[in-house]
Amino acid sequence: MSSYIMVPIHREGWPFIALFAVAAILLGLLWQPLGWLGLVATLWCAYFFRNPDRVTPTRDGLVISPADGVICLVGDAVPPAGLGLGETPRPRVCVFMSVFDVHINRAPLSGRVTKLAYHAGKFVNAALDKASEENERMAVALELEDGRSVAFVQIAGLVARRIRCDLVEGQTIRAGERFGLIRFGSRVDVYFPEGVQPQVTLGQRCIAGETVLADLNSTEPARQGEVR
Repeated sequence: MSSYIMVPIHREGWPFIALFAVAAILLGLLWQPLGWLGLVATLWCAYFFRNPDRVTPTRDGLVISPADGVICLVGDAVPPAGLGLGETPRPRVCVFMSVFDVHINRAPLSGRVTKLAYHAGKFVNAALDKASEENERMAVALELEDGRSVAFVQIAGLVARRIRCDLVEGQTIRAGERFGLIRFGSRVDVYFPEGVQPQVTLGQRCIAGETVLADLNSTEPARQGEVR
């Protein structure tokens, strides 16, 4: 029964959980109400680093959401210059993660990592369009079986101060596979091949590893509207 109730915790979260727990004990020794506040903070920290299993769609060509959160931007944009994918704008979908979302990131497609490009930057609100140009970020180029390429970018946010990406160039990754995380509020962008139409709308909630952002093999027009 416990295997169905207990949600796994990402290994990077344990040092923070331990720190919060020790602080809660020390605060409780000083004044009991402070100890209860520390306990709440410890439980929140464990909640933040939760690492649930997901069931990823297996049909070829589906672009899967790399992050839990809300679609904050949909439109065309030029991929990060460091990836060498050219200057032609591509369809892009951006998923904003609040501090209450799962922050484990997952691969949007299966393919081979051809390029990693890290850029040190600022920490403006990740929901803003300029965050893709100004904030700290890690960009990944992925080559698909059919030779096409996609890119996805982890972007640090206003609160986030640490991007973790476990990928290496030349590595093969599967759609829905965990590849990293961003701490405490952030964003992940996905750049599709030219001509691929996003099948999500602004304000739509996504689940990493499960929600379909687009279908590379579909001719369906892009979805319109906004979820409020």
